Amino acid sequence: MFRFRLVLTNVVSVAVLGALLFLGLEVMRGGTRPANGNAQQTPVLVELFTSEGCSDCPPADALLERLDRSQPVSGTELIVLSEHVDYWNDIGWKDPYSSHEYSERQGAYAGLFGLGSVYTPQMVVDGRFEFVGSDERRAIQAIESATKIEKIPVNISSIHLESGNVVSLHLDTGQLPSSVAAGSAEILLATADEYDESHVSRGENAGRNLKHIAVLRSLTRVGTVNRAGKFSQDVRIHINRENSGNLRFVAIVQEAPVGRVLGAGWGRLSN
Repeated sequence: MFRFRLVLTNVVSVAVLGALLFLGLEVMRGGTRPANGNAQQTPVLVELFTSEGCSDCPPADALLERLDRSQPVSGTELIVLSEHVDYWNDIGWKDPYSSHEYSERQGAYAGLFGLGSVYTPQMVVDGRFEFVGSDERRAIQAIESATKIEKIPVNISSIHLESGNVVSLHLDTGQLPSSVAAGSAEILLATADEYDESHVSRGENAGRNLKHIAVLRSLTRVGTVNRAGKFSQDVRIHINRENSGNLRFVAIVQEAPVGRVLGAGWGRLSN
C-alpha cells in the first residue's frame, strides 16, 4: 500500500511538474511586449500629429497611449510616434516638443493623401491611412487593414550609450520585394522620449497637465534599401543626454519622399 501511494505521488508530481513547465512556456510565449518585435506579429507604425496648443488633441494623445499600452489588435505590434507640429506655436502656447520638420512631414502626407490642408489631431497608419487622431474605431480598422500587408523585416539590436551623448546600435532590414514599384526605399531612424508631461499655462489648453507617449525628438535618414540585398549597418546617433534612460529608437523603411511604410522595428536604450 505504501509503495502504491509513493508511486502515485511520484506520478502526480511528474504530471504537475509537466503542467507547470507547459504553463511556463506559454507565459514566456505570451509574455510582455517584446522590445524589438516578434516574428509572429506584424509591425504597424502609428503616427500622431498633435500639438499642446490644440484643444482637440489631448483625447488623441490619450488614444495613442492606450494603443501603445494595450496593443489591442491580435497579431499586430503597434509602434507609435507622437509628432508635435509647430504651426500652433503662435496661438498662445509654444509646444516644447514641436518641430517644423514634423510639420513638413505632415504636409508631405497631406500631398500623398490629396488633402487640401493639414490639421490636428491627425493619425497616419503605415503611411497608408489617415483620419482624425481621436477616432478609435477608425484607428482599429486602419490597423487591422495594415496588419494584412506583408512587411520587410526590421530589427534594432545592440543599443548602448557611448561616451558623451552618442548612442550606438545595429540596424538590419530585409531587401526590397519585387512587389514594390520603386527601386529603393529610405531607412529612417527616429529617436523618441518614452514619456513626457507638460503643464500648459496659456493657449487653448491653459491650466491642463498634458501627457504624451513616444514623443519624436529626431528623425534621421540613415540609408536606403533596394532589391539587391539586405541592409545591415552599425549606426551612431546623437541624443539629449538628460533623457538617455528614457528613449525609444524606431527604424522605418518607407517609400520616399513620404509614402507607404514597408517595415518598422523598435528598441529601447537600457539604463
